[in-house]
Amino acid sequence: MDILFDLPLITKRRERAMRRAVAGADFLIEIAGRELAERLSVVERHFEMGVELHGGTGATARHALETGRVGEIRRLETGPSFESTDMPVISAHLEDVPLEEQSVNLVLSPLSLHLTNDTPGMLIRIRRALKPDGLFLAAIPGAGTLGELRDVLLSAEAEIFGGASPRVIPFPDVRDIGALLQRAGFALPVVDADSFTVRYDSLFDLMRDLRAMGMTNPLVGRSRKPLTRAFFLRAAEIYAERYSDPDGRIRATFSIVYVSGWAPHESQQKPLKPGSAKMRLADALRVEPTADDAQ
Repeated sequence: MDILFDLPLITKRRERAMRRAVAGADFLIEIAGRELAERLSVVERHFEMGVELHGGTGATARHALETGRVGEIRRLETGPSFESTDMPVISAHLEDVPLEEQSVNLVLSPLSLHLTNDTPGMLIRIRRALKPDGLFLAAIPGAGTLGELRDVLLSAEAEIFGGASPRVIPFPDVRDIGALLQRAGFALPVVDADSFTVRYDSLFDLMRDLRAMGMTNPLVGRSRKPLTRAFFLRAAEIYAERYSDPDGRIRATFSIVYVSGWAPHESQQKPLKPGSAKMRLADALRVEPTADDAQ
């Protein structure tokens, strides 16, 4: 297994971001939480016990409870910094799912699975924690997220230092996530993505938001060389040159991949076996057979 992320550093930055909460900087988790709750609301089921897995602010858990589809939700987080008066947390490492097998009906994972080194293992642990016919819903930042920032930082570093190191984490695409769901044993997996653009006055405003989210560079292979003010000023210039609107504001793209999958159960719909269809496709489409079809 490749170790991409410095998990202790991620934990430290996420907890610091919660302690120093900046108003409005939680917009991504709010968007993801509302969307996951909307998807939960159309499921004609009631889930007795759910878990929010490293949801940061707890917004996803609160929005899910408001749907009336789930009776109780427990929050798993890395420490007490994430507690709120109405929703205490259970301590859990970023790559741990400390739940008994088949103990919950619902697992919600908003914007944290992209920061795990053993994502396949995490999905397997989540599936095992679900009772048969239990539901997994997740929001995962996907390919295209912060593509402008990635381009700008690489360009500025290559120009000033003659080389570049990774400064924006790799994000998975829809097909990769779908394959991981199937590999983990989820039934009826559904994966889709939604992209949107956020505008900022400058690169520095974007980076302030990322810092407030605890989302600054956590890669193990990141350069430890301190960056100068001249570097960031040049990066800001390149950003404005390549990705600004006529009013001078810059664009930042965020893509969120939404995931749903079920713990297998005998009552679930299953695909037909090859050759078991009782109607020809031509009949279903009302197409007249040709001479070649008769041969």
